Amino acid sequence: MGSYVYDFTEGGRDMADLLGGKGANLAEMARLGLPVPPGFTVTTEACQVFLATGEPPEDLDRQVGEHMAELERTAGKRLGQVDDPLLVSVRSGARFSMPGMMETILDIGLNDLSVLGLGKEPERERFAWDSYRRLVQMFGSTVMGVDGSLFEDVLRRVKEQHRVTDDSRLDTCDLIRIVEMFKDLILERSGREFPQDPAEQLRQAVLAVFQSWNGERARLYRRREHIADDLGTAVNIQQMVFGNLGPDSGSGVAFTRDPATGSPGLYGDYLPNAQGEDVVSGVRNTVPLQELATLDPGSFDQLRGYMETLETHYRDLCDIEFTIEHGTLWMLQTRVGKRTAQAAFGVASQLADEGVISLDEALSRVDGHMLARLMFPRFGFTAGTPVLARGIPASPGAAVGTVVFDSAAAVRRAAAGEKVVLVRNETTPDDLPGMVAAQAVLTSRGGKTSHAAVVARGMGKVCVCGAEAVHIDPNTGRFTAGEVTVSEGEIISVDGFEGLVHLGAAPLVDSAVMSSFEAGDRLTDEMAQEGVPEVRRILAHADAIRSLEVRANVDTPQDAARARRFGAQGIGLCRTEHMFLGDRRPLVEAMILARTDGDREAALAALLPLQREDFTGILAAMDGLPVTIRLLDPPLHEFLPDRTELAVRLAREEALGRTPAPRDTELLAAVTRMHEENPMLGLRGVRLGIVVKGLVTMQVRAIAEAVAARMRAGGDPRAEIMIPLVGAVEELRHVKREVEEVLSVVTRETGVHVTCPVGTMIELPRAALTAGRIATEAEFFSFGTNDLTQTTWGFSRDDVEAAFISAYMDKGILRTSPFETIDRDGVGRLVEIAVQEGRAVRPELKTGVCGEHGGDPDSVHFFHQAGLDYVSCSPFRIPIARLEAGRAALPVCGTDASK
Repeated sequence: MGSYVYDFTEGGRDMADLLGGKGANLAEMARLGLPVPPGFTVTTEACQVFLATGEPPEDLDRQVGEHMAELERTAGKRLGQVDDPLLVSVRSGARFSMPGMMETILDIGLNDLSVLGLGKEPERERFAWDSYRRLVQMFGSTVMGVDGSLFEDVLRRVKEQHRVTDDSRLDTCDLIRIVEMFKDLILERSGREFPQDPAEQLRQAVLAVFQSWNGERARLYRRREHIADDLGTAVNIQQMVFGNLGPDSGSGVAFTRDPATGSPGLYGDYLPNAQGEDVVSGVRNTVPLQELATLDPGSFDQLRGYMETLETHYRDLCDIEFTIEHGTLWMLQTRVGKRTAQAAFGVASQLADEGVISLDEALSRVDGHMLARLMFPRFGFTAGTPVLARGIPASPGAAVGTVVFDSAAAVRRAAAGEKVVLVRNETTPDDLPGMVAAQAVLTSRGGKTSHAAVVARGMGKVCVCGAEAVHIDPNTGRFTAGEVTVSEGEIISVDGFEGLVHLGAAPLVDSAVMSSFEAGDRLTDEMAQEGVPEVRRILAHADAIRSLEVRANVDTPQDAARARRFGAQGIGLCRTEHMFLGDRRPLVEAMILARTDGDREAALAALLPLQREDFTGILAAMDGLPVTIRLLDPPLHEFLPDRTELAVRLAREEALGRTPAPRDTELLAAVTRMHEENPMLGLRGVRLGIVVKGLVTMQVRAIAEAVAARMRAGGDPRAEIMIPLVGAVEELRHVKREVEEVLSVVTRETGVHVTCPVGTMIELPRAALTAGRIATEAEFFSFGTNDLTQTTWGFSRDDVEAAFISAYMDKGILRTSPFETIDRDGVGRLVEIAVQEGRAVRPELKTGVCGEHGGDPDSVHFFHQAGLDYVSCSPFRIPIARLEAGRAALPVCGTDASK
């Protein structure tokens, strides 16, 4: 039977899979000789057994008992002894950081007798009862299942009776009374008494931490962060040290660099005469870490040295929790710190400058999701704009939304399509659903290391904490800030860059990073302050090492020019159907309604110069780069008025005794004739080109004439013609002959030799499975992964996303929507088959992807592995695709710095 328990002296940071991140890092600090309170870790394997069977491993109690006995020998006192008892904390610690998502229980070992021994000295009496109060409250809600708000209600009532707002203002008698009220509450609500046996407290606490792995907020967090459900959590059991023993004690959280901007220096919060949970919960407002240098210079100097040791050892920004007990510093936790997107790029670039890491490793520490956050807009205020409240800028960005005061309201309003701002005194882990739903989080308490700040930064949510002017009245559903009262449903604007709150909807402007892509090489002071040089540097390295080209999905010359500024290396998808809308719709209607070949040819002839002008502009904007033009794809009825709308219009006219307009009658007949039960699988794509005479010829002639015009003008046009929805090589062969004939005709007419590669979209399973045959005719493949996903899964995207994709993800059937991230096992397998079989026939076959998966960070890695030549996406996702293509090319791509 294997070991399920490891002493801190037995592990190290390379054992995070077994010991969890917290346990591995505690062991690492102990190995480095830092002052860590002694303790041990129950492994993730023990949790996995519990999750699978509902029972802990058979030998776990014995192993925990043996390590507990050793801890008692080290401490020189026993758990539960009456005179100065040993107390321990029980904390979760998963492989990946999940701040506040699972359970913690402090002060295990206190009971009705040992609390008297802990507080036998008069100066420690209040501390002892406050510790007992914390244990009963935590144990009651975490282990015994009593609603945590009921304990808060008791605490609030007692404070109101004494007219105090801070827990620290309650005296010993108040705390004794609260403990008894808490115990009565537990008995009333759970039917069980609070356990007096310390060993039983410990056992139940460990099992409660195991159970919290599958708690609602933990499951929600894992889904959002794409953390596997089968990892389980470790449990860390550690001797308690106390920061609430008086003015020479305290607790704090420190960062070796600013987690908001990445700037070098010491950052963090400190709270004198307080425990660690008081700091991170935000229930009391902290002081800046630098004030510790005045309060306790010796401990500050010691802490600064330990922080340097840890950053040097981990080669990264470190997040540290510490407690000072009567002037003695203890290190309680360290980890690679969560940070904002700007800080991630800044720290990675700084460490590369310092020679600590290579540029490859710097690239591995950022990702496309972070870059997307840096492209968020910000507020465009004029000088003197009134400020409703000021707080601490905890997570950057700009957000506008209606005020809500609880998580349930945030979720409900967001589901109805509203943008909301969650306003709380402080957040707790139970607020996670509301934080996910909200555009921003505003709290009246807490600092940069509070629960709200840490979770918001991890999710990329705008957050302002510690806005002390905000006074919330949950009973009336409003808050006041100075003379202003704001009710639920009113709109506010939250500025996570400056820590400001404004009444009403403030105007938004593009981020400096977004502006920098438009600005070329120009660099303004604002861009420099917001981390643009660091983004440019790492993005340039990604460009230097990536093998995937990045193209754009665009349909106009203006979008093509923007895409080029954003770094596009061509156009992977130019959708010609978008050129048939607007004021050109009547010409398309004329083509559809044509009764004779002559009428159809006339309509197509009218469209030809317009298409030629479109293609000429796009080829000019992308001069020297490939432009893949897809021939008309959607069914023709999409260019006609809605069938029901036409029928109602005609019926209304007849009911009024009027003769319907002949064109409406004609249009309804055409729409009815062309109606399909499932148009996605009907007359569209290549089928349309085969059935509608002259359509392919018109479009190809427009392309060829545009190429000829650009060549005569001295340009370097590189048009590629793509045939959509091919399912059989015979379809492609038929249309390709027509394409080549038109190219030959235009060559003779213009005297310019016009050649355009002809390829196809692979968007049907049959096309992927017969790719070897299709490659005998196709000069390139472009995977239309949107339709390929629909036809592989049998999903209608517009229907299933609204009907059940969310339910599938909630139930764990799907981890992500297959329309957002490529389904590697199904759709991805078809892509791999098509690439392999296509290149077996045509080794020089060019392959790419033009669905929106081309801009999804996770999908880009798959396309690199599958051997594609390029990805194509919307212009604003091009920088993200460039970054991820570089990361995909790294020998071993590191995990992102937010995990």
